[in-house]
Amino acid sequence: MKINVRYFAKLREQAGQSTEILEGDFKRPDEVFRFLQQKYSFEIEQDILRVSINGVYRAFDTELNEGDIVVFIPPVAGG
Repeated sequence: MKINVRYFAKLREQAGQSTEILEGDFKRPDEVFRFLQQKYSFEIEQDILRVSINGVYRAFDTELNEGDIVVFIPPVAGG
């Protein structure tokens, strides 16, 4: 299955890119994040992230479909 992954803030910095297409046997966003955490050594833990699938916030155990756009959103501070 191919999915589109987008990164923001600290995750974008650590991945070195803002988007990529992943191909693999991913069924849920939590599986994708574990794979990416190992690939890029993300310092951010899943429990502080939000995940969006095709523009809608979802749970990390939501089933993915071919071509989904998955966005991992870290907390953002501003002032």
